Amino acid sequence: MSSIRIVPQGEVAKTAGVIPPLLFANLKSLYSRRAERLCQLAQQHPLGDYLNFAATVVEAQQNAQHDLPLSIDLTEVLKASTAAGHSPLSVKYFPRSKHWQTLLSAIIAELEPTAPGHVLPVLEALSKAGSQELEDLATALLCGEIGKVGSDKAPFLWAALSVYWAQMATQIPGKAKAEYGEERHNCPVCDSPPVASVVHIGTETGLRYLHCSLCESEWHMVRVKCSNCEQTGKLDYWSLDTEQAAIKAESCGDCGSYLKILYQDKDRFVEPVADDLASLVLDAKMEGENFARSGLNPFLFPSGE
Repeated sequence: MSSIRIVPQGEVAKTAGVIPPLLFANLKSLYSRRAERLCQLAQQHPLGDYLNFAATVVEAQQNAQHDLPLSIDLTEVLKASTAAGHSPLSVKYFPRSKHWQTLLSAIIAELEPTAPGHVLPVLEALSKAGSQELEDLATALLCGEIGKVGSDKAPFLWAALSVYWAQMATQIPGKAKAEYGEERHNCPVCDSPPVASVVHIGTETGLRYLHCSLCESEWHMVRVKCSNCEQTGKLDYWSLDTEQAAIKAESCGDCGSYLKILYQDKDRFVEPVADDLASLVLDAKMEGENFARSGLNPFLFPSGE
């Protein structure tokens, strides 16, 4: 069981600590901020074209979530998941509605008029796919079976699924409670892997949160502890610039993994998805040191087998 649980509001009043264990996304600004950051990072970047294209996908996500709002009562879902001991919106157990397919259609329709030539056939194939075929692709993608989906289709499917899960996450009727326990690597809301971790400024100054690759929630993880295996003895921090770099890779010699860590006090504009994507040179360095990535970027799916 995760060491952060979401429970009905009445159960958490006496146990809530001073550190918020879970932060839900602000969908009014999340996508616009991410798109702006991607465009900023694209300037004079070797992958500038792809960063700009990712920004157009994020803008389509913003418009889809605005034009196609979701209202859902998750009270019974929360009660059932609490009783079963799993995340309330777990990708393994939560029964998807067709709303995500409606979001996908809207995202594709916005992207098609300006999509690059090599992308257009992918969008057309997705737009012509039947409902059950899309469900099968979504199930495979959420299970990490990229080979059954294709790295070309995955970003667009994930874009729609992510908006769907983010819309639901912001409507969960419970509160988060921190407990002793392991398994804090995956999101306590949907059980998906993080993109990266962020050391905050502002209300949560100095606190580290992992940012979910699917539902966009953030959950607290103490610093100087591997976000993958929770060991502390063999951590190292890598950067491309100096010790004051805003983006570093935290590697663990115990499990052989790494995850990016972003410091808002070094650059208050850092954004998990955008800055992780724009720092692929650091990923190459970590792979050269024989560390495996433990996170997932929604614009960077492996080709699969």
